[in-house]
Formats: sequence, C-alpha cells, structure tokens
Amino acid sequence: MAAAPDLVAVRDIQIELIEQGAGRPLLFLHAGIGIEADAPVLARLAARRRVLAPTHPGFGRSELPKSFDTVDDVAYFYLDLLDQLDLRDVVVVGVSLGGWIAAEIAIKSSARISHLVLANPVGIKVGDREHRDIVDIFAITEDEFLALAYYNATAGKRDYKSLPDAEVKAAARNREATARYAWSPYMHHPKLKGRLHRITVPTLMLWGLHDRLLSEAYGRAYCDAIPGALFAPIASAGHFPHVEEPDQFAEKIFAFVGGS
Repeated sequence: MAAAPDLVAVRDIQIELIEQGAGRPLLFLHAGIGIEADAPVLARLAARRRVLAPTHPGFGRSELPKSFDTVDDVAYFYLDLLDQLDLRDVVVVGVSLGGWIAAEIAIKSSARISHLVLANPVGIKVGDREHRDIVDIFAITEDEFLALAYYNATAGKRDYKSLPDAEVKAAARNREATARYAWSPYMHHPKLKGRLHRITVPTLMLWGLHDRLLSEAYGRAYCDAIPGALFAPIASAGHFPHVEEPDQFAEKIFAFVGGS
C-alpha cells in the first residue's frame, strides 16, 4: 500500500505532496479529478524516477489561498515549489487541467525543466468564438461525463455513497476548485496559445484517442503550437490516459526522456 501524502508548505501555503521512487525528479500535475497515492500510474513512473505528485491548492486536502483564482496563480506556485525543493532537470508531466498548468509553467520559466509532457491538456482556444472546443463538464450529468471522458466508462465510476466522508469531501473540493480556476473563460487562457512558442524544452503531447471532451484536432493544434513538440496517441484511452493505460502512459514518457 502506498504511503500517505506528506504535508508541505510553500510560501506558507500547505499542500499534500505524494513522493515515490528515487532518481531524477518527475513532477506529476494531476487532472481535475485529483490524484491518490495508490494511483497505478505513480507506481509505474516511480519505478524509474523520483515522482513528486502534489495536490493543487484548493484540491483534495490542500489549502486554498484566498488570492488564488487563476491557473496562473497555480503555475507560479509550482515554480516556487521547484525553487524551494531545489529540483533541477525536472520532467514535468501534466494531465488535462494539470497539462494546462504545466504549459503555463513552461512559458514562464523552463530553467529547472528538462522535458515537458502534456496529456490531453486543456488551456487554449482553437476554434472561433462561435464554436466550443471543450465540452461544458458543469452542464452534464456524471454518467454523461464518464461516457465522454473515458474509453471504458467504468474506469472512472465511483460509488460516492460507499466512500469515506474525507474522500467525498476531497472529490467535492476538486470539482469546486476546477470551477474556480477554469470557469471563465471556460477551460482556457485567451493568451496562452500565442505564448506557447516560448516553450523551449522537448515536449511530448500524449493523446487518448477516445477523448470526447476534446477532439483529436484540438490536441494536434495544441501540439503544433509548441515548437518541435511530438504527438503520441494512446488508442485505448480517453481524456485520462494515465488512468486507463498507466503502463503505456509511463512507457511513452520513458521512451521520450530516455536517460535524461
């Protein structure tokens, strides 16, 4: 059984931090659904890396500062975390909302980053103002969300009635914090696409092909906006490939970073 997360303070903001494995560092930035210490993907990545998987401010059991209300705030917070822990040559991996955060980090500073991996990230606008790029997750039922987000909907199914109160509260905070950071403009920063050229580290775009919250065209446009970025599909996965295909997810990352 995986060890419980530690509590760490960054700029007097206390968050949960899962740490597993040894070796060169990998920062895993979770999606809006959160992350737990026993997530299979963390074990796969920790087999070859020192994995640090924080719970974003306001998510799970991490503190939410009153001043935090944008993804920008979270990105700067993680730059401070990298400085505080003096992490160098970090592989930064972000999924969905975590991918947006990772991209915002990389356009600001890649001084401590060796590689960037974005998996089905949100964060940019691809279509015109009359067309929605990203399904409104706050306007659909849980079952509809599962059907759109997963290749196999049962992969994301949770019986909230049987979960401990602490886990139900954490899930509610995840949803609330996602809305806080990404409600308006919905799931994107209007200026991010035009700043992606500032990403200068090798970048991999992992894409679960059965994602119906986003389209493959969206993912390829995102990838094309980052200089030299590589697009790598994962066939039997949707919006959360780290959940449905943790082995493929990890192996594609290791193949990309090599011995770096």
